Amino acid sequence: MGDSPAEARYEAAWTGLVQRCAQRDEQALATLYDQSSQLVYTIALRILGNEADSSEVVVDVYRQVWQAALQFDESRGSAAAWLAILARSRAMDRRRSRTARLRIEVPAEGTLQAVLDGPSPEDMAAATQTSGQVLRALAAVPWEQRQAVELAFFSGLTHAEIAEKLGQPLGTVKTRIRLGVVKLRDLLRGSI
Repeated sequence: MGDSPAEARYEAAWTGLVQRCAQRDEQALATLYDQSSQLVYTIALRILGNEADSSEVVVDVYRQVWQAALQFDESRGSAAAWLAILARSRAMDRRRSRTARLRIEVPAEGTLQAVLDGPSPEDMAAATQTSGQVLRALAAVPWEQRQAVELAFFSGLTHAEIAEKLGQPLGTVKTRIRLGVVKLRDLLRGSI
């Protein structure tokens, strides 16, 4: 994948900002937030379908960035990928918590509709250059793997929910997600 000099500088800047956060540089955290919070919010909103919850996830992610910046390992992936993983993880935690509360308060159909009414990842991902690179790389992943990865990361479904939705064995779904993530990592390595 070709990477423009501007995109390479942008990713290098995020990596540098995370490294400065590890040194407790508050201005670095503020700059990283300004440059990357739209990506984090997009992921959270797609999974949660709720602006207030998504905004809280953004706060949680940057709190975690501040606390765990020393654990960031550039050799394992880009800063953008790390932020995306943190966003997905925090959003899924919130979704599970909210789903447990809503089971008592609201029928499941209301929860599903809230997720379905959220903006598409394509609409929101246009906000950053990194998102475009991820989408281009995702298009290069074989269809079965891409479908499973998209359901897991963009729709926030569990492996069991994906297996049920696709009518596939759970082991097959897990293998497709693992292979798809490995392929994505290989495609994105050094490009974002």
